[in-house]
Amino acid sequence: MHKLLLAVALSVSALAFAHPSDTPPAQRVTTQLAVTGAVEHPLKLSVADLRQFPVQQIGEFPLAGQGGAKRPPLKNVKGVRLRDLLERATLVSRDHNDVKKMAIIATASDGYVAVFSWAEIFNSPLGDGVLVFYEHDGAPLADDEGRIAMISTQDARSGPRHVKWLQSIEVRKLAD
Repeated sequence: MHKLLLAVALSVSALAFAHPSDTPPAQRVTTQLAVTGAVEHPLKLSVADLRQFPVQQIGEFPLAGQGGAKRPPLKNVKGVRLRDLLERATLVSRDHNDVKKMAIIATASDGYVAVFSWAEIFNSPLGDGVLVFYEHDGAPLADDEGRIAMISTQDARSGPRHVKWLQSIEVRKLAD
């Protein structure tokens, strides 16, 4: 069972490194975020809706690509914890072990995908640093990031799970 879950998670997470589309950034901009899948209350959230959640603010954190290359840091980031969004949507769990088999799949409008496990978001310190954000450096996100983006601030290499143009978060049970 654990090998099956690992294989599925690895195959889905391989999508996180897909090449972005050639669509100009202005055409990729997302203004709403859908939270769907194995949730009791699917959500459609605008930036104004996201601002109604408890605000998380981070002064500065470094960005590093998949290979470890340093990028300019993000500064003064405002957003909401992914966990808070998922708690509002309420994960569907028929028995107490269901959540252990769930993946959270974040997808951008250009097809980029990043994957988290339920345990990362709800049962580890990493979950405190996964933010759906709408502002940095005191301004709304520009076209090159979309109006809504996501970052995992606790990852050693944050680039692979920095999702610009975030359009959906799907909760998926990987195995029965």
